[in-house]
Amino acid sequence: MQSLLAIADPTRRRIVELLAEGDRTAGDLVKEFDVSAPAISQHLNVLRDAGLVTTRAEGQSRVQTLNPAGFDELEDWLSRTRRFWSQRLDALERELRAEDERIAKTTKKRKP
Repeated sequence: MQSLLAIADPTRRRIVELLAEGDRTAGDLVKEFDVSAPAISQHLNVLRDAGLVTTRAEGQSRVQTLNPAGFDELEDWLSRTRRFWSQRLDALERELRAEDERIAKTTKKRKP
């Protein structure tokens, strides 16, 4: 889950959020943070290594963009996790309703 590790850092999550609004150069991203250009470059490297960000050349600039395919791993993991919890919560709901019914029956039997 390299992609999950990559977005564990708040600065990298913010970079992803900014790139979700539109492509940006590293210089544009640096302006959004109180960290150095080399630090942003390192964060971008981590995001690139995880497959979440790609870089393309436009003249002298390097434009950063989100790689939608890179988020497939995250989406798959989230789907599996949602299904797991959905099934567990559905089972819990059934148990709670059954318990409510047992309590209601017991209460009815006790009334004179």
